[in-house]
Amino acid sequence: MNTPVVHDRNADQAAYWNGPAGQRWIERQETQDVVLAPASAVLFERALVGEGNRVIDVGCGCGETTITLAKRVGPKGHVTGVDVSAPMLARARERADTRLPLNFVLADATVYPFEPGRADVVTSRFGVMFFAEPAVSFVNIRKALRPGGRLVFACWQEPRRNPWMMLPLQSAYEHVPRLPEVGPEDPGPFSFAREDRVRRILSEAGFSSIAMEPVDLMLDIAAGRGLDAAVNSALSIGPVSRALDGQSPDLIAAATDSIRAALASLEKGDTVMLGAAIWIATALA
Repeated sequence: MNTPVVHDRNADQAAYWNGPAGQRWIERQETQDVVLAPASAVLFERALVGEGNRVIDVGCGCGETTITLAKRVGPKGHVTGVDVSAPMLARARERADTRLPLNFVLADATVYPFEPGRADVVTSRFGVMFFAEPAVSFVNIRKALRPGGRLVFACWQEPRRNPWMMLPLQSAYEHVPRLPEVGPEDPGPFSFAREDRVRRILSEAGFSSIAMEPVDLMLDIAAGRGLDAAVNSALSIGPVSRALDGQSPDLIAAATDSIRAALASLEKGDTVMLGAAIWIATALA
């Protein structure tokens, strides 16, 4: 397997996404893209990517956002998807039509030598919250943008505003120990939850016209496939999977029953809708 060159402090994240976590995302790719589609739609709307644009998609994972953007830029544009996960990029390459104007790069956006001043837009769907030194990362990302180029990314607001992740986790906690406490600025899904922190990071990195738009969403964690699919989704991806890792079969079964009971009350037809809250951050190079 190829190994990306990473910033020293991002080595743990690279190892994580090249290990079992990356494999779980590959297995859940189709479902997760459906679950996150409402967030993707808002991101694409705000990104204003059009024909002929040159775009960098940071933390592109299994390629859904990169592929969609490539269809928007057309043959005169180009999209580069960047990620530290070799297995997830392998999945992205499998999915992408070879006629699309895109390529995928195994790299850490903190240190990758982007062609300077060429990109019109840099986007990311939940891929920038894992940098250990985000201001350093965004300095490198800004250098890839042309003067006046746009940065547009989606990140999660605080955990209490994201029951789609936290409700199943609280149900699991009825049976298994809580995950180790994570600092509010430690790399992870919620490290960009505070508006003031994101503004400070982007300002330190040299961006201007910084804006943070709060967006409330409803996500169907069943992806239209019913309660069983919703339970499986909660168990397979995110904090619940980490909380259950290494637990006994009896405890996992008990936690699964509690998660099922909590989600059953939200089932409507084949959907299980839960609230989510994101920021859409925008800035200019």
